Amino acid sequence: MSRASRDEEFSDFVAARQTHLRRIAYALCGDWHRADDLLQTALVKLYVAWPRLHRDGREEAYVRQILVQANIDESRRPWRRERPGLDGLDPSARDPLPVEERSALFDALQSLPLAQRRVVVLRHWLGLSVEETARELGIAPGTVKSHSSRAVERLQAVLTAR
Repeated sequence: MSRASRDEEFSDFVAARQTHLRRIAYALCGDWHRADDLLQTALVKLYVAWPRLHRDGREEAYVRQILVQANIDESRRPWRRERPGLDGLDPSARDPLPVEERSALFDALQSLPLAQRRVVVLRHWLGLSVEETARELGIAPGTVKSHSSRAVERLQAVLTAR
């Protein structure tokens, strides 16, 4: 495969899937700026592995896995544990499409513990099977089921209360 065709195939994939992948990143971290950073990290790593992955047709699964792992890595960084002292003075960016239901769902999703949130995004938003989710998160299928069950119950309770 020539470098030009490799770059063209990669560019076509990114153009077709970037918006979807950015939404996945946002669902994982809850911040559009961090989602952009996660996506950029994932796409750089995908580009390096593109010839092998494109041949096997596993591009999207690989990017999802990188997004999850990069989010874990980023949350472990010391500066992520720091909190600014000026809460409320720096307004957050608005969603491009202000839809009440989507906003309420994302707020409820962010209230979940991190492990449950990851399971909900992979299982229910992306539609992965229990086994695929377990494999991507590196946990047992039973753990996926219990996280999913608890998360769905909590989401229903939070959204019903609203």
